[in-house]
Amino acid sequence: MKTFEAMTQFGKMLRNLDNWIVKAEAHATAKKFEVDLLTGERLAPDMYPFVKQVQSTCDSAKFTAAYLSGTEAPKHPDTEKTIAECRARIKSCLAYLETLTEGSFAGSEDRKVSPPWLQGKWVKGDAYLLQMAIPNFYFHATTAYAILRSNGVDVGKMDFIGSVPVQG
Repeated sequence: MKTFEAMTQFGKMLRNLDNWIVKAEAHATAKKFEVDLLTGERLAPDMYPFVKQVQSTCDSAKFTAAYLSGTEAPKHPDTEKTIAECRARIKSCLAYLETLTEGSFAGSEDRKVSPPWLQGKWVKGDAYLLQMAIPNFYFHATTAYAILRSNGVDVGKMDFIGSVPVQG
């Protein structure tokens, strides 16, 4: 998989995540509860709450893009507490991803990726993308989706998949 194609997919899924949140807002309005209550919801007591799943989805996308393009990711201090702030975080990450072109990732397959958690060790860019970044991104996005779904938000498979370039 080409790195730029993965970044394009990350962007699509971040837009899908934003759309799930729009549906969550409508659900909260219809059921007459404060939508920001959803930010603290989690699937299990030892899992991150919704707000942290959104932050982690965004971080996975932006840091992968930064590591593989040699650019600097936008800084987010993880202070989001509201649904509106979650949406702003998503929009910020999308804006950063949209600054990158296919050429931004030239040579990314062989780039040495050394995130702080590897404590000085590194992994080749292609291995990082396929074996860590993509699974991590989808883990957090899927968990955010599942939290909303488990709280009654009317999202389904096509909301997760998003638009498909159907022809014919």
